[in-house]
Amino acid sequence: MSGEKLVELLIFPCNGNGLEALDCLDGAYRFVGFLDDAPEKQGIDRHGHRVMRREKLAEFPDARLLAVPGGPKSFRLRREVIRGLHVPQHRLATVVHPSARISPLASIGRNVLIMAGVVVTSNARIGNHVCVLPNSVIHHDVVIGDYSLIGANVTLAGNVGVGEGCYVASGTSVMNDIQIADGAMIGLGSNVIRDVAARTTVAGNPARVLAS
Repeated sequence: MSGEKLVELLIFPCNGNGLEALDCLDGAYRFVGFLDDAPEKQGIDRHGHRVMRREKLAEFPDARLLAVPGGPKSFRLRREVIRGLHVPQHRLATVVHPSARISPLASIGRNVLIMAGVVVTSNARIGNHVCVLPNSVIHHDVVIGDYSLIGANVTLAGNVGVGEGCYVASGTSVMNDIQIADGAMIGLGSNVIRDVAARTTVAGNPARVLAS
């Protein structure tokens, strides 16, 4: 990379996913700082990183943005939050940890974060605005819809479909051919052997409906 100019990168917000994204950067990006709407986070954090108001995005016209908001309590708001940043698609970064293994036959969208140890196999399709946490395995022909979050140590067997805006918590296994509809939540350590309806919460072994 000697002599090459690194692409500046901003991360929104300063949350757990954002901090873990720093471990995923290779030689392509130069981290500039976080954007965050919470005044109490703005300034210099305890790790020495800059945390700025979202309006500061305009001061870095050439920077890319990785937007990774959301968790188990707020995942259904991810679409609204990310769209509210009003960032053109060409400025959205996709960050893949160097240790992740991505099949050349797989496809990955924009504003995607794939963490260490993830395996994505043949013909899998990962949409836009997706996070995949460490050591998850996405098998052949899996489709993950836009705005979904996939936890750590998740296994999605062949031909699984995960809809838009879903949350699949860490330690979950999903049997082949299962379809998880839009906005569904899968609880920690679940074993999913039946299709999951839209905006339903399931958990357990086997996974059962907890709430809608």
